Amino acid sequence: MSNSNYFTTIGLEVHAELKTATKMFCNSKNDTEEKRPNVNVCPICMGHPGTLPVINREAVKHILKIGTAVGGVIADFTEFDRKNYFYPDIPKGYQISQYKFPLVKGGKLRGVSLTRIHLEEDTAKSTHDVGDAAPTDRLKDGYSLVDFNRAGVPLMELVTEPVVRSAEEAVRFARELQLLLRYLGIADANMEKGEMRVEANISVSPKEGVFGTKVEVKNLNSFRAVERAIAYEVLRHTTLLEEGNAVIQETRGWDESKQTTFSQRRKEESHDYRYFPDPDLPKLSLGLIPEWSSEALAREIPELPWQRRERLAKLYALKAPDIEMYVENRELGDYFEEAARALDLQELAQLASNYITSDIVGLLAKSETPISRSNLDRIPVGEVASVIRMITAGVLSSRGAKDVLAAIFADGGSAETQAKEKNLIQQSNEGELEATAREIMKEHPKVVDEYRGGKEASLQYLIGQGMKRTKGSANPEVLKKIFKKLLK
Repeated sequence: MSNSNYFTTIGLEVHAELKTATKMFCNSKNDTEEKRPNVNVCPICMGHPGTLPVINREAVKHILKIGTAVGGVIADFTEFDRKNYFYPDIPKGYQISQYKFPLVKGGKLRGVSLTRIHLEEDTAKSTHDVGDAAPTDRLKDGYSLVDFNRAGVPLMELVTEPVVRSAEEAVRFARELQLLLRYLGIADANMEKGEMRVEANISVSPKEGVFGTKVEVKNLNSFRAVERAIAYEVLRHTTLLEEGNAVIQETRGWDESKQTTFSQRRKEESHDYRYFPDPDLPKLSLGLIPEWSSEALAREIPELPWQRRERLAKLYALKAPDIEMYVENRELGDYFEEAARALDLQELAQLASNYITSDIVGLLAKSETPISRSNLDRIPVGEVASVIRMITAGVLSSRGAKDVLAAIFADGGSAETQAKEKNLIQQSNEGELEATAREIMKEHPKVVDEYRGGKEASLQYLIGQGMKRTKGSANPEVLKKIFKKLLK
């Protein structure tokens, strides 16, 4: 909502490339890491006359698993359609998609109601205005190149109901969908690689419940772009309406460098694409396939992001930011849970979480090392548990624990060995610490008098001097008890 006088309505369309061995309708390799252009191609995905497509069974199952996870209705009957339009990256002159009979209808994700989830094939990838990169002298600046490696890759399209009310809500939804796809293991959904793209249909109206003129912003490839493009469009629509001008129904793009949208073309309607059932592909009666029943699919669904959030909160009562970190990075979450099981007590698990999310993640960030299980295991889970036990036993101070973790990360070894070698074991011998305390009181008589005169802060000064004298090895609680006894 841009201001109290206008109401924003947003519907989202999200495309995500699915992880399968081969493309959607042929046996060409589906490899998003391939950098050589036009390597993973064949007559079918290149649209050669007389070729016949074959449906990728695994891709269909992927969509059905998404539908099951979000509580959608799995179709009993489905078919593929031809969506007709011309563009250089569509080799056949049409795209095989789904129209009247999608694989999934309905469902809900992050509180947002879904309209449908269907399956189609991706387009090729165009590169425009490459200028000096011309491969021969015959080509001039301003030409375009097309790489067909991506053409025919299985593509999920998920469409929401127009119920999203803000750019922030749109981003939350997109992030949750990305997590869901990764938890299900059916897509990597890396937006920076173009594996997941968001399109936003935005309208602004002076009346709640009434749709204004809809504008679509295409191919947003980062969460920041989603948020900023929607916010820009809401402001643009509002300004036009306040000035008495009309909003034009059109398709717009997002210019990242200018942080503005720009007009691409007038918005098409569904009839412009002349959808009709693909005559080369069979109709599917999904209810006749036992492995695609709701029960069979449900058995293959792992713990989902929202389920993990709820379980971590219930079992360990963790802080919300810690929970979100563990949900977003499953390897980090697994690492924490192994440490928590080793410690058994909820309070100790919470302490372990504090050190994992701050110190261990901080060590990885400082060394520019990504969060992965192999990198986390530079500090074995068992040693994390040992450090926490040493803290609660008074053997290690908080500062000492940080130093021990850093030492293990750098050089390996056990927590106990590193603590001893670095002289970080806290002194708890009251006889030795009392002698130290007496020396400090003798050296600082004025501070002693101030404390006895009612200045409580003076005690902390004396404890600080004791920690400094023992190079941080004194147990501060034991030292505090000794000072209080002597100061009486």
